[in-house]
Amino acid sequence: MRRERTAVYLLFFLAGAAVGTWTARIPAIKERLALGDGQLSLALLAIAAGAVVGMTAVGRLVDRYGSNRVMIPAALVQGLALVPAAYAPGLGALAGALLLFGIVHGILDVAMNANAVEVERAHGRPIMSSFHAVFSVGGFAGATAGGLSAHYGLPPALTFWTAGAVIAALAVWAARWALRSAPAPAPAGGGRARLPKGVVFLGVLAFCCLVGEGAAADWSSVYLREDLAASPGFAAAGYAAFSIMMTAGRLAGDRLAARFGPVPLVRCCGLLAAAGLGLALLGGHPAAGVAGFGCFGAGLSCIVPQVFSAAGHRDPAFAGRALARVASIGYLGFLSGPVFIGAAAELTGLPRALAIPALLAAFVALAATALRVRGETRDPAGPRPREEAHPEQVSAELLPAEPDHHRHHHT
Repeated sequence: MRRERTAVYLLFFLAGAAVGTWTARIPAIKERLALGDGQLSLALLAIAAGAVVGMTAVGRLVDRYGSNRVMIPAALVQGLALVPAAYAPGLGALAGALLLFGIVHGILDVAMNANAVEVERAHGRPIMSSFHAVFSVGGFAGATAGGLSAHYGLPPALTFWTAGAVIAALAVWAARWALRSAPAPAPAGGGRARLPKGVVFLGVLAFCCLVGEGAAADWSSVYLREDLAASPGFAAAGYAAFSIMMTAGRLAGDRLAARFGPVPLVRCCGLLAAAGLGLALLGGHPAAGVAGFGCFGAGLSCIVPQVFSAAGHRDPAFAGRALARVASIGYLGFLSGPVFIGAAAELTGLPRALAIPALLAAFVALAATALRVRGETRDPAGPRPREEAHPEQVSAELLPAEPDHHRHHHT
């Protein structure tokens, strides 16, 4: 089980590293092609469009063939998909290369989350938050490597080839240890499989949270600089605090979910996120703004992993389709949220516009009961599998049947 869990860690790490490496070399690509800000925005939109296409299409493949048969090829291609962008001769070719990168990333995202749900179920305890924390660590590692290569004047092509080789090696390592998942059974009567009940609403909750993540990424520095008169360096600390606290929260999220359960955890996190952003907006001082965005990140940190886990456990036979729907709806929030907030800021001012993510976080807190799976009280991953039982437990099973009160307590 440690190897299967490590395989998922590797996949989340390499997915984050691929995104971080690309992000660090955007200025070099922009300069080489002499792109304006508007042209670059169109190219970056291709990544988003590709990710949504990949997420939408891959759910059936994951359910039909098993998550490991989809995520390993996608992971191998993920690193190589970075390379074409370095050789693009113009805007159209760059957009096409980034569209491919986005499709592969969307496929990998859904498939590795589906495998993570299976590993979590096999472990018998919450571990989803730690996987998402490793994605953030991978993004930091990729951005650091890309930044160093830019500092030493290395061309983007060399950066992407090197990163692609490392990512491919990690994918091969993960392939050796990955949990082999069984394909889903065919729907009764030969009809199309229906999504488990409540999955779309879980997607709405992910949408609400990712609106906040996108808003923090795009507007936190602007708010601190223009509305709170922070220095340029201190303004950047807002998103830094958000990112650090989000990673820290995800590292602690599994223990919190195991102790309190997903519903109380998400409810408290939603309230913390709303209160944190409220502090940033009402504090009236740059220090309060940075502290508020830090609390906002800590609050949002555990929600999306718990939403993904709940979607995957809603009907384990069709976790791929459920996760594909939740991920695609949520990702639309990450993309559209900053744009919507920018439009609202034109009408009401940025502080009032940023109140929208705070209200959405409060809504998530109120709707946290949607994460409860029927028949479960706390542990979304279910009981530990029989093959992991201790020898004395196995021996006990050979004795005459006794009242099974211990198992009900564990469940």
